[in-house]
Amino acid sequence: MVITIFRSRLRPEHAEEYERLAPRIRALAESMPGFVSCKTFTAADGERVSIEVFESQETQDAWRNHPEHREAQRLGREKFYAEFRIQVCHVDRDYHMP
Repeated sequence: MVITIFRSRLRPEHAEEYERLAPRIRALAESMPGFVSCKTFTAADGERVSIEVFESQETQDAWRNHPEHREAQRLGREKFYAEFRIQVCHVDRDYHMP
């Protein structure tokens, strides 16, 4: 499994446009082969954290390089995000309780 941790802060002047685009991009991610899950949290100070999980590096790469996602990335850099950080992690162990 490959986990992407995406931390960001939105620019308030473009938040409305972002909120219109975000559901489409989320649905696109969920439709990708190898998609496992995605959860997004917002801290009290406005920082947002998304945790995206894909089955493999190949499926995560396919998502990263999808043309519609690439366009959303460009808009994020140019308009939506005041700041962001992306960390890609490979799972060494995965265990849980019911």
